[in-house]
Order: sequence, then structure tokens, then C-alpha cells
Amino acid sequence: MDELRPYRAMAFNNLWANHRLLRSCMALSQGEWVASRTGFFPSLRATLNHILIIDQFYVDAMEGGTLGPAAWADREPCATVPELAAAQEVMDRRLIAVVEAAADECGLERIVSVHRGARVQHERLDRLLLHLFQHQIHHRGQAHAMLSGTSVAPPQLDEFYSVGEAELRADEFAALGLSEARVWGQGG
Repeated sequence: MDELRPYRAMAFNNLWANHRLLRSCMALSQGEWVASRTGFFPSLRATLNHILIIDQFYVDAMEGGTLGPAAWADREPCATVPELAAAQEVMDRRLIAVVEAAADECGLERIVSVHRGARVQHERLDRLLLHLFQHQIHHRGQAHAMLSGTSVAPPQLDEFYSVGEAELRADEFAALGLSEARVWGQGG
């Protein structure tokens, strides 16, 4: 069995879901993008920037970096949706590379040093990946709910794994350079 398959699928799902959500946000006016909304963070811009900066924090650590809390020095580094979409795609592709690199040497059991300012946390890669995926899903869900209060309908985000729904995502996969075979670790 390919122990990376679920992690690889989650990393690719993350790229696809962020692409879909941010593509929908591109239809918002700047006013709707920054408008106060109910959620853990006060706007779509704040919520989606939070996903980006936490991704930067953890992916940097998984890559062996020491960025640490400097990742959130600017809580909203991307002012516009296109700027955020570009930055998030770069981060999502870095996360995919981390997962794919886990096929080498220590794999998912590799210990990652997470620089937290005053201390360094040592955690297994698989545990950090699961934590990060949960974090992304949690806040993407909040942004999805916020989007439902705008002039733009929120996109479907949970059809990634459905075998019968491949046609719905074929164009998006092509735009992202993905294939079912690559997502599921079968080459391609």
C-alpha cells in the first residue's frame, strides 16, 4: 500500500479547493472582499490570508526552515484576491512537494522542527500534515460560509474524491496541471 496516498490526495485537494474558492472570490468587489462578516476572522480577506500565513509557517518548517512566528508578522499580506490566489497557489504547490518528498528516506515519520519563538517543537511530519490539513479545511469552511453572504454563490468544495464527478473538475485540473493519476500516486 502507498502510505503517502491519503496525504498526497489531501495536498492536491487543498490546491484544488483553494483554487476553486479563490476563483469564486475573484468575482467579488473589493468592498465585499474586505467587508465585516461573522466568523473567527472579521472578513473574507482576513480569513483567507490567515490560511496563507499559517501554511507559510508550517510548510517552511516542513522544508527545514526557521521562519517561525515571523510568518504572521503581517496578518494580511495580500490585499487583493488575485494577489492572494497567486501566493496561495505557490504555497499549495510547496506543500505538495513536501508530501511527495516524503517518499524518500524517513518518509512520514521524519521529525520536523517547528520554530515557535521561545522554543522549538519537534513533531512527526505525518502529524503536522494532518494538523495543517484540518486547519485549512476549518478556515476554508468559514470562508465558504462568509461567501454565501455575498453576491457570489460559494463553490462546491467536496467533490474531489467522488469518482463519478471527474467531469466536473476536468477543466480545473487541466488549468492546475493535475491528473487523476498524479493525485492518486499512479504517475502522470
